[in-house]
Amino acid sequence: MQSRIVAAYVVCAFIWGTTWFAIRVCIAPDGYPTMTAVALRFALAALVLIPLALRARPWPKGRAWAYLVLAGVLDAAAYMLVYLGEEHVSGGIAAVVYGTQPLILAIMLKVVRIEALTARHIAGAIVSLAGVALLFLDRLDVSANQAAAVALVLLSVVLSTSYSVIMKRHSTGVHGIAATTIFLTVTAIVLGAVALVDGGGIPWPPPAMPTLALLYLAIVGSVVAFLVYFWLLDRTSLLVTSTLVFVFPLVALVTDVLYEHEISLGVRAYVGVAITLAGLVVSLRRR
Repeated sequence: MQSRIVAAYVVCAFIWGTTWFAIRVCIAPDGYPTMTAVALRFALAALVLIPLALRARPWPKGRAWAYLVLAGVLDAAAYMLVYLGEEHVSGGIAAVVYGTQPLILAIMLKVVRIEALTARHIAGAIVSLAGVALLFLDRLDVSANQAAAVALVLLSVVLSTSYSVIMKRHSTGVHGIAATTIFLTVTAIVLGAVALVDGGGIPWPPPAMPTLALLYLAIVGSVVAFLVYFWLLDRTSLLVTSTLVFVFPLVALVTDVLYEHEISLGVRAYVGVAITLAGLVVSLRRR
C-alpha cells in the first residue's frame, strides 16, 4: 500500500505539473483556437466520466444541484482565464501563480466561517502575493500582454477558490464521481457556448501535436488525475496531499526549461517564483 500511495502522489504531481505546458501546445499558433481548445477538453472529460457517474450513488438532491451548477459556471470562467493567460505566459509561471490557491482558500474559508485563519496563513499569503507581484512586474518589463496574463491567472485563482468553497459546503453526502461529473459537464456546456460565440471552429485536419495535447488534457489531466487524487485523498492525510502545490509548479518549471522555447524567464522571475513558493511553505508547514 505504501508503494501505491507514493506512486499515486508521483502520478498526480507529474500530470498536473505537465498540463500547463500541454495547454501551450494545444493553443499554439498551429493548434486549436483558445476557446475551442478549453471547451473540447471539458467536453471530452465529461463524456468519459458520465458512464462512471451513472453507477455512482448517492447523487445530489434539492438545492445541491443549484450549487454544483454554480460551481461549474465558475470553473468555466476560471479555466477560460487560464487559457487566455497562457496565450502570453509560460506554463511554469501560470502554475506558480495558481499555486497560491490554498492561501486564498484559507482566507475565503475564514470569511464564510468554515475554518479558522491562523497567523501562518496570513504571513504565507502576504509572502506569496509579494512573489506574484514581483512576477507581474518582471513580465511587465517584457510586455504589457505578459503582465496582463499574470493578472488573468491570478483572477482565475480567485474564481476557482470560490467554487472550491461552494463544493466544500454543498457537495457533502454526494458521491465524488457524481459531483465531479455534474461539475465538469456544466463547465463543458458553458465553455461550449462561449466557443460557439467566439466562432473559432475546429481546425481540419486536426493538427497532430495540439490534438495529442488536447487528449492528454482531457483524459489524463482532467479524468485520470482527479480519480487518482481522490484515491490518494482517501488513503492519506490532507497534510500530504496539500504538498502537491509545491511540487507541480516545480514540475511545470522544469518542463518549461526543457521544452518551452518561445518565452524565457530571467533571474528576477525566478526570484519571484522562489518567494511565492516560500509563502506556501510558511502557510502549510507543520507547527
